[in-house]
Formats: sequence, C-alpha cells, structure tokens
Amino acid sequence: MKIGIIGAGAIGGNLTRRLTALGHDVSVANSRGPHTLTALAEETGATPAAVTEAARGAEAVVVTIPLKNIPDLPPGLFDGAAEGFAVIDTGNYYPKERDGRIAAIEDDGLTESRWPQQHLGHPVIKAFNGTYAQDILDKPRPKDDPERMALPVAGDDEAAKRIVRDLIDELGFDTVDAGGIDDSWRQQPGTPVYGLRGGVDAVTKALAEASPKRPAAFRA
Repeated sequence: MKIGIIGAGAIGGNLTRRLTALGHDVSVANSRGPHTLTALAEETGATPAAVTEAARGAEAVVVTIPLKNIPDLPPGLFDGAAEGFAVIDTGNYYPKERDGRIAAIEDDGLTESRWPQQHLGHPVIKAFNGTYAQDILDKPRPKDDPERMALPVAGDDEAAKRIVRDLIDELGFDTVDAGGIDDSWRQQPGTPVYGLRGGVDAVTKALAEASPKRPAAFRA
C-alpha cells in the first residue's frame, strides 16, 4: 500500500518505521521540509516529501500533527491521492499544554476529530490518539495472542474505517469499532480508554464507561 504520513514526531516516526518494515511504500513529511527527514529516510527507506506531496497516490494518509496546526496545512493537501483513500487522524486537544483554546471544541461541542475533519475537508478516521508511541514498536502481537492490545477506531466512512482497521491488524493490534466521529469523544484524553493497554474486552468496556463531560484537565 502507498501511505503518506504528515508529521514525523513520535507517532509519525514510529508508524513510518513499522509500515516500511511491513513493505509499504511510505512518504513522510513535516513542517520543516524534506531535508530534515534524511536520517529517518535512511533508517527506514521511506521517501521524504513536502507536505503538499505526501498524499500523492496514497491509499491512506496519516495526519499526526498538533491539533492547533491543522488550520495551517496547505490547501490541496490531498490532491492526487488514490480514489477511496482513508485519512487517519491521531490528534488530541491539549488546551493547557499546547493548543490553546479552540472555541468550536470548548463551546460548540465538536469532537476533537470533527474539528480537523472540517478543516481538512475529508472524512477522517480517529485512531492511535491514545496509543503510546513506543508501543507501536514494542507491543505488536500475532492474532489470538492473549496479550494482543486493541485500539479504538472511530469514523463515519465505513470503507475508510475498514482500510484503517485492516492496517492496524497488520501492524499487530486488534481494533474495536468506537462508532462515528461524533462518538469519538469516548476515546479523547481523560476517558477510560485513553492510554489503556488492553485487549478487545477491556477496550470495549472502557468505551462504554466514558462520560461525555470533558475533564477539567482537558478544558481551557
């Protein structure tokens, strides 16, 4: 599969490492330009790209940048992507530590993936947002392994969700369907599933126990 990754931080970098190791054709971009990704490219075989080029031909595009930077992404970000491509949003809203106050989330009640979806102009699938970056490297397990972790996956586009769930399965993790994007508050920071290292049953239970009230620690 051809995959574009926009953002080369902890999550983006480790997804680049794993996906290239699995044989996928990965283009990776960051805000500082392709020349800053030489070491990651040499390590993994990924192709450094400009942000505007990362999605060309891609069947899946991972957007893994700070939430506050989503509106700064250039127009035409997905021009030339493959038909039926999926967009994976790994983001979280951290108003106190990083993002500042986003009124649409705080006042209008948009989920932390509905807001970037509106800016990106394409349906997103929320995944990896509560996953420790190192676990992407260290925690993959074969199917039916009792220690195999499960990740919640939310999104409105069922075909795109299937692409993402299959990719996560290939990475060595189970998935739990967490509903649509308007249900994705169940996996936002401060919920029981956020950062949970558990299997399908534990993740399903944690999603069910989530409260729609945003914890004070994650309000501006």
